[in-house]
Amino acid sequence: MRFELILLGTSGGAPTPDRNCSAAVLRTDTTDVLIDCGENTQRQLLKAGLGMGKVSHILITHLHGDHYFGLPPLLSSLSMQGRTKPLSITSPLHLRPRLEALLELDQYPLKFPLSFHTVHPDGLVQLPNIGQLEAFAFPLQHRIETNGYLLRERPREANISKEAIAEHGIPWPEIKKIKNGADYVLPDGTVIPNAQLVTQPARSRSYAHCSDTVFFPELAGYVRGVDLLYHEATFLEDMAEDAAQKGHSTAKDAARTALAAEAKQLVLGHYSTRYESSAGHEAEARTVFPNTVAADDLYRFSVLPQRRHWSELPRMFALQ
Repeated sequence: MRFELILLGTSGGAPTPDRNCSAAVLRTDTTDVLIDCGENTQRQLLKAGLGMGKVSHILITHLHGDHYFGLPPLLSSLSMQGRTKPLSITSPLHLRPRLEALLELDQYPLKFPLSFHTVHPDGLVQLPNIGQLEAFAFPLQHRIETNGYLLRERPREANISKEAIAEHGIPWPEIKKIKNGADYVLPDGTVIPNAQLVTQPARSRSYAHCSDTVFFPELAGYVRGVDLLYHEATFLEDMAEDAAQKGHSTAKDAARTALAAEAKQLVLGHYSTRYESSAGHEAEARTVFPNTVAADDLYRFSVLPQRRHWSELPRMFALQ
């Protein structure tokens, strides 16, 4: 089953010739979620070979333009393309009036229902499920209210063996109990342990998105044990003072969070436009957290079931 991250933009503040502004898509077999929507996101979706057909929710981390200025043209295009499915947007306060003012200028009402949900938690807070994903929001520390988001597969039931059903003559009313962990008692009183009746499903895979933020120790607790962690890395450590003043992290800061959180894999992005290459960010972060990749636009990362390891698809595959 698919659990894949596609980074549509890895530049911080403004685009560059090689990098778009912030946006990412988490794809599963049943649900896609768009996280942030910097300018030109809809073109990046086209370049990545992605559509918005399975996207029912957009999560916006905060209201700096490089994270949401791509929303008005994207919404307008979806309407012109005939979308009728509802779309929900979750963000900190004040997004709705800003978007509605721009869409009003377009003078073409959207053809699909659009709903807004405002959240800026003071801890890890569960949001309504998004398809087969559990969704959570948590606070980041930036210059304005900023959310991080955690997306996790909903727990699956255990699978009961067909052979066990036949061998022990298990009636269907008992099957649900067994899937939920119960043993089965035969008519003669013999107890068949649950472990002999079921196979456990793969553990739920998870992804956390930490956009603009300074380093703070509590962040690791919100994303503890996550399979795939995206974390901004606007600056290198020689500009740590500037990073703190501007509400951003260094690559080393991101690695410290990943290490404390016991994350499986760290992905860096949101680089300052002063850097032509992200190689320095990757090298710096790996001194603290070796399992780090400094991503470029259209990089893809998959968390595989069962073995629960990540796989990075090279850039040339991301472009296909």
